[in-house]
Amino acid sequence: MTFGFMTAKNPRKLDDIVREMCGVLGIDDAYEQHRITGLWPQIVGETIARISRVRHCKDGVLYVRVFDASWRQELRFRKSGIIRRMNQALEQQVIRDIVFQ
Repeated sequence: MTFGFMTAKNPRKLDDIVREMCGVLGIDDAYEQHRITGLWPQIVGETIARISRVRHCKDGVLYVRVFDASWRQELRFRKSGIIRRMNQALEQQVIRDIVFQ
């Protein structure tokens, strides 16, 4: 049995292989959810990551639980920048809106 991603002639990034396998297995959404959750602290920084948690992403809307009301309001002001940086990190337009809860 041979897999297209296991050729010595064409080395590929592990991330590309995992993405391809998730597509084959039909779990694309779970993979993107995992990537988004992992990127959140890098995008917003340590301070905001401590007071917030990505809940889920559905139909391009990222739902984030924020444990402090003043930070929730601040993040609403920063929303467009966060969306832009998140999509840049994902290398595609995945997030179109964020709901801070």
